[in-house]
Amino acid sequence: MVKNYLGPIYLTLAASIWGGMYVVSKIVLTVIPPLELVWLRYIVAFVALVIAGIASNQSWSLRKQDIPLVISIGLIGYFLSIWAQFAGTQLSSAQMGSVITSATPAFMVIFARFLLKEPITVRKGLSVCLATVGVLFIVGVGDLNSASQLGGIILGIAALTWALMSVLVKKVPSHYSQLVITTYAIAVAIVAMTPFTISQSTLFNEITLLSQPVIWGGILYLGIVSTAGAFFFWNKGLQLVDASQAGLYFFFQPLVGTLLGWFFLGEQVGLSFWAGALLIMAGVFLVIEKR
Repeated sequence: MVKNYLGPIYLTLAASIWGGMYVVSKIVLTVIPPLELVWLRYIVAFVALVIAGIASNQSWSLRKQDIPLVISIGLIGYFLSIWAQFAGTQLSSAQMGSVITSATPAFMVIFARFLLKEPITVRKGLSVCLATVGVLFIVGVGDLNSASQLGGIILGIAALTWALMSVLVKKVPSHYSQLVITTYAIAVAIVAMTPFTISQSTLFNEITLLSQPVIWGGILYLGIVSTAGAFFFWNKGLQLVDASQAGLYFFFQPLVGTLLGWFFLGEQVGLSFWAGALLIMAGVFLVIEKR
């Protein structure tokens, strides 16, 4: 019985960690540009994952036919989507960064239908609608209209590409360790973004970084917790839950993101937050109790 809830637990934990990520990234982005921050985050995450893989004696071999799939996961999800999340958040707010989750689950349902042949049931559709309305209650329609148009477009790209990546993860053969797949995909993202990072970087000339331990602490959190840890939990959860259902757990991200944005950044939280939270929980409950 407990095993049936492992997938939801992994997915909820990952989404909750990412909710806090938007607050941390909003602070770190005041010093480090988005592309450089994603690159630093991945370097830290890659080192942490390699150490964990060696310590747990993982097999690092991949079949030749599976390599294109892993490369696609790295480029679409870990490079394009994550960069778009950081860039969009910088142009808008931590709340707007969280609202991308209102589109991601719907995209996952669609991609899962065409790539994995998962049926779109009435229960799944109702769950997505309830949780989406909950997110709109939390962030407020007024907030959406006041956000930068460019930031909104970039965040939309982030939602679309992350949904596609999550469905592609479901196509990875189950005999592979998700720790290994996550490590390789992050390595692909590092290789893809390194030329852009080096050509634009002013990071190593940024002397103020040395006197701001909160910035380095933020980088370590983003690399170890919200990347190495949360990516692993998300991919592990995807192994245990249908892709079209897994998207619903993304809605824990705005719950945590908005609450932490209120606590640390002074962003407003009112009764609409709690109304939205109840709707999100109702949507998630529908798919957990699908039997």
